[in-house]
Amino acid sequence: MIVFRDPREVPAGFGPSVVAIGKFDGVHSGHRAVIDRARVDAAAIGARVVAVTFDRNPLALLRPDICPVSLVGVAQKLRLLAETGVDATLLLTFDRALADLEARAFVEHVLVGALGVTIVMVGADFRFGRGGAGTPDLLRELGREFGFDVDVVDDVRAIDEGRRVSSTWVREVLDAGDVAAAAKLLGRSHSVRGEVVHGLKRGRDLGFPTANLSQALEGFVPAEGIYAGWLVDEGIPGDGTAEPRSSVRYPAAISVGTNPTFDDVDVRQVEAYVLDETDIDLYDHIVEVEFVERVRGMTAFETVDALVAQIADDVERVRTLLS
Repeated sequence: MIVFRDPREVPAGFGPSVVAIGKFDGVHSGHRAVIDRARVDAAAIGARVVAVTFDRNPLALLRPDICPVSLVGVAQKLRLLAETGVDATLLLTFDRALADLEARAFVEHVLVGALGVTIVMVGADFRFGRGGAGTPDLLRELGREFGFDVDVVDDVRAIDEGRRVSSTWVREVLDAGDVAAAAKLLGRSHSVRGEVVHGLKRGRDLGFPTANLSQALEGFVPAEGIYAGWLVDEGIPGDGTAEPRSSVRYPAAISVGTNPTFDDVDVRQVEAYVLDETDIDLYDHIVEVEFVERVRGMTAFETVDALVAQIADDVERVRTLLS
């Protein structure tokens, strides 16, 4: 997948393209329904498929007081979009200049001028342009003027309760620790991604050494507790000149919390114990931690021996869940 970070980076004659536009936070099942439709239409007319998205939630600039925590970081979002099969992603920097761009100018310069759009795919709640003045109806009007079609894709909804799949819903179930439900909405396991840093090394002292993720991690951290999941080691970031390193995937018992037994951690921490690996060195590596199932909530124990016994039990439960 090609990544453009500015419309000016798109080469002349890049189109024709079928464009799917959205925040794509989490690239969940609803987002993929839009992209899947775009891929089908692109195949029919021999066009490229392009996802147009933003480097942050627009609310981070427009209404930071109500802006939710993103489900994924930029690197995660680009990887997930690449996995949908799009040919390119235009990742726009949502700054004041873009926020003030009139809807017509956005269509004329970004969609038509840069991407040579023939079909635009959006959701029913899509808004664009200064003050959110652009609606799907306005997009259709502009499409008639500039020569492209607009397809408003229906929401993906749950059969049992009729609720549409949304990033808000995913955040709700993650806040409750229900990572299995989140996986159903996302179509994949939820994950966080970051650098492994040095911690207090208490896990090593207890016989279960963990990889501690930096506080500057990407992705929405679920509720405190112990989880079964996977640690994907991407290696130490290079300077871009070396051959990409193949990732290695390990089964892991994952802890999210503040270490209540010792009460010496101020903020929630994500750490993962790779099953049956006591000598693995992951410091300074970038890892993706995937959450599969919640094992239990976070508890303070009366003694260290009781904690160690519980961790051993957790590890066996994780082994069973992942087998």
